[in-house]
Amino acid sequence: MSTERDVAAHPVNPARLTLDSGLTVRPWADGDDLKLLQVWGDPESSMHHQDRSLLRPSSNEPWSRCIVAEDAGLPVAAATIFRSSLHPDRLSFYAEVAPDHRRRGVGAQMLQILEAEVPNCAVQSLKARVAKRSAAQCFLKDNGFTKIQASRQVVVQPGAISLPDLDSAGLDLEDLATGSVELTQLVADFYNTVHSWDRAEMTIGKAQQMLLGPETGASGAVVLRDTSEGGDNGILAFAISYTSERTDEPADVLLGWNTALQDPDAETACRAMLALLSAHFPVKVEVDDAMVPLKAVTDELIAAGEAEYDFEALIYAKDAA
Repeated sequence: MSTERDVAAHPVNPARLTLDSGLTVRPWADGDDLKLLQVWGDPESSMHHQDRSLLRPSSNEPWSRCIVAEDAGLPVAAATIFRSSLHPDRLSFYAEVAPDHRRRGVGAQMLQILEAEVPNCAVQSLKARVAKRSAAQCFLKDNGFTKIQASRQVVVQPGAISLPDLDSAGLDLEDLATGSVELTQLVADFYNTVHSWDRAEMTIGKAQQMLLGPETGASGAVVLRDTSEGGDNGILAFAISYTSERTDEPADVLLGWNTALQDPDAETACRAMLALLSAHFPVKVEVDDAMVPLKAVTDELIAAGEAEYDFEALIYAKDAA
């Protein structure tokens, strides 16, 4: 591979370079997404779909670099690194290569080209997420990345958890507008706390934009309040639904808790909330290893055969020295 630093240093430069595989590399251009879809096929999961959406023209605000590899003028691979305003300490990396061109070093060489651009950004570390036991997982390990987190999408079956007696437990389930300032602050605090492994800067504004606003698909929210004697009527746990209509598919829910709670109390609140949500219909929740109280509940349900996980993602990082 030749002159990769020259091309990477000028991400909008139309000049091309040739990889050892014979493919040529150039900056991303409009229309590449449709051309690549023809050789890649449909995404395998919702995560895969989200990651592909990150491929776009390079820019400096927000900072990103994106390149495409071609075979005889036809795009067959793409890779990007970009800086997130939400997680400021690592650049996200994503690459995909058409099946017919894998195992030829294409992904590794595209990563090298992009890494040559990293000194032009204030952030020097990288991260990437992949499906567990995938070829991409092996690729990251072979290229200096180490695992820092695991995440599961857990489906809880109806009636898997005994319903709490709300009155005797001193609890109240309340519908709350997704625009509520009280809820938004709680969601922001929760997100920042459970992402200490990849520091987050979630604010009230970002929480509305990314998790609670109409454009996110959030269709409703419920909270579990402490109405016990001597309680402060504060929120113990919350759930945000991203499923607008009842279907046979599990409802997609973000479930969290008041991070001022100790882990045992947070686990109790999560269990009660999950029991109420899944009383009659299946519910799907995303559970990171860092979500210790919720993970304790879902791990117990999985072991008992009352829940299952339909997808597991791993997050790897390559941190600067």
